[in-house]
Amino acid sequence: MKFFETSKYFSLKKSTYINLRWIAIIGQLITANFVYLILNFKFDFLLANMIILIGVISNCYLIYINKKTQLSDGIAFIFLFIDIFLLTFLIYLTGGIANPFSIFLIIPAIFSSSNLGFRSNLLLVFITTLAIVFLTFFFKPLPYPISEHFHVDFYYYHSIPISLIIALIFLNYFALSFGNESRLRKEALNKMEEIMAKEHELLSLGGQAAAAAHSLGTPFSTIKIISNDLLKQFKDNEETKKDIELLKSQIDRCSEILKKLTLNPLIEDDFIDRNLTMRDYINEIVKSFQEISKKKFIVKSQQDLNSLNIVKSIEIVYGLRNFIGNANKFANQKIFIELKSNNDFTEITIVDDGEGYSKDILSKIGEPYIKSLKSSTKSKTGLGLGIFIGKTLLEKNYAMILCKNSKDKGGAEVNIKWRNKKLLDL
Repeated sequence: MKFFETSKYFSLKKSTYINLRWIAIIGQLITANFVYLILNFKFDFLLANMIILIGVISNCYLIYINKKTQLSDGIAFIFLFIDIFLLTFLIYLTGGIANPFSIFLIIPAIFSSSNLGFRSNLLLVFITTLAIVFLTFFFKPLPYPISEHFHVDFYYYHSIPISLIIALIFLNYFALSFGNESRLRKEALNKMEEIMAKEHELLSLGGQAAAAAHSLGTPFSTIKIISNDLLKQFKDNEETKKDIELLKSQIDRCSEILKKLTLNPLIEDDFIDRNLTMRDYINEIVKSFQEISKKKFIVKSQQDLNSLNIVKSIEIVYGLRNFIGNANKFANQKIFIELKSNNDFTEITIVDDGEGYSKDILSKIGEPYIKSLKSSTKSKTGLGLGIFIGKTLLEKNYAMILCKNSKDKGGAEVNIKWRNKKLLDL
């Protein structure tokens, strides 16, 4: 399964759902018995308890027969439908929509909005609406203890289902929106963790390769010296001479492979292990983009008087790389990077000469999966993960980030600021 396909599949944690159902069943049982036995409201007590018993049996099915820890979208839909049906029947027996507990009818649909797919949730909302309408016109009156029927004013009575349906739609929309945002954010964070894990893995492999190459260098040199001596010693023995020459050529080949292997890791390893200034961070990142980009990077630094040496953080490197890469992506020709530092703060400003942030996404900067409505930038905006990941990583490392449009250059501007004390604590 591809990573971004996960949002298409919904599941509900079974243990959570079972516990919620037990709470509902116990509440129904206590309420029904209290109203009938203590308050002396007469209704079909036996049938009401049989309906509650069906809920108990269905919950036992989930516990003892369904062995999965997660309920699929389809199974969860069936049991939420059962919950709506049973509750509708109970309310039908106890006064219909005028029953104060009719408010609980909307809970299964609202619960489904954050745990089930859109179609399943929409169908449950429709079923709940039908149940409310049904209970408005069809029900068994709930008599008072003095054998008088419970009466509600006409206007008040018909306002109950309207308010319930409005509450159902509003709360469901809210829960659905919140659930979708939570799922998207979770996916984005998972993607970020996946990327970070790969970065760490690559760095680890680079360091291991460099260490292995360094360790193997001496033995290979020794073998090469001995093979040269053997070649001189057996120069008259053609058969042995050929074997020694083959050995020597293979040693040379291994040495060449080691040189290629250690060329980049050794440089990268040095970059990882030593303390850095923020200017080192920027220079290394800009250098990597200059190799693949035709755009011009203009870097200004006012850090000479206060160059803090900080331990390299892969999170800061990747966060800055995302913002600089985003500027490179949207710039027309130039990317401006300015570094300022004083006794208290270190500040990086990244500006491009592109079109800037569109108004429809400017207020949503830092959210995952944002898209611009501008036709000219639709193809470039993608899922908007770059800014989200960069912002999350840098804020995790105590950075304060402000995204806006540049007044001078017209493009997007990102301001990243640290307290020097926080940088030294990394």
